[in-house]
Amino acid sequence: MSSMLPEEGEYLTTGWEDDLDPGDSVERQAVLAHVSWARALTGAARGDFAEGPHWCAGSGGGASALLNWAIVTSPPRDWASTVEGLSAAYPAGVSAIVISPFPTPDLSAHGLALVGHPPLMFRPTSTVTATPTTPLEVREATTAQELQDAERVLIEGYPMPDMAGLPPGDFYRPDVVVGPTRVFVGYDDGVPVATAAAHSAAGVTVVENVAVLSTARGKGAGAALTWAATTAWPEQAAVLIASDDGQPVYERLGYLRIVRWTCWLRP
Repeated sequence: MSSMLPEEGEYLTTGWEDDLDPGDSVERQAVLAHVSWARALTGAARGDFAEGPHWCAGSGGGASALLNWAIVTSPPRDWASTVEGLSAAYPAGVSAIVISPFPTPDLSAHGLALVGHPPLMFRPTSTVTATPTTPLEVREATTAQELQDAERVLIEGYPMPDMAGLPPGDFYRPDVVVGPTRVFVGYDDGVPVATAAAHSAAGVTVVENVAVLSTARGKGAGAALTWAATTAWPEQAAVLIASDDGQPVYERLGYLRIVRWTCWLRP
């Protein structure tokens, strides 16, 4: 019987090398796609995007955490230096969301607060589910007004109270849909009540910013808008970071729970 041990000096792939094919694993695709999403939001906001050996940090130019995404991109060898590096990308007083696909130690000593462990969900293209129905008119946002409609629903329905005072169009600027990002809005008799976004990168579609106003609950709005984003590029599988409350909706659309990531807040 030959040895299961590698030859001396043989390199063993970890799955997180910079030059590795994005399709090496679903989780790698999801990480790279979320990095691209953070870069797209930052670019549209004309903000700053910084990267280190195991992290990236997008600073959208505002104080709200939802404008500032930091992502741990590979397993850190030294968590302290990783957190120090990404934290330095933000000015004092600016909040940021820090997403780690990897188990983390207690980072509270480094100034981060634990938000939770949201599940990463994945929908393969082979999945067949019924298209959700809704009385809403689902429209892709291509104009400045439609993007502002989506933004208003996102702020009120998510909710994002710390963004309520921003000027209209400060989050969903027209530049955001110039590249591989699409935004959808659901209208009830002409009134915007639901929204979702889709971003294509690393061979998958990231579904983000699903929000429904309380006045539209029970009308299938969340499922319909999630479906619009999920099928924005129908030839691609889709991924999303879910809340525990949102999981049943996504599961009915064919999403599978893959793994729980960890979300921290840099206050």
